[in-house]
Amino acid sequence: MLVLTRKRGERVVISDNIELTVVSIRGKRVKLGVTAPADVIIRRNDLSQSGNRKALLEESCPTRVS
Repeated sequence: MLVLTRKRGERVVISDNIELTVVSIRGKRVKLGVTAPADVIIRRNDLSQSGNRKALLEESCPTRVS
């Protein structure tokens, strides 16, 4: 596992087409923004491990952001 330290507004690029941006940091919570091609599936690990199928299905539905 690669561990990085980033500040608000800083970015990490993965494979030239996926970009993670630190949007905000409040206490122990970090808000990340993800820019990726439409065919890339992004899932929150906590939902898949919790067994919350309804939340997992809602999370896996694509959302278009402009």
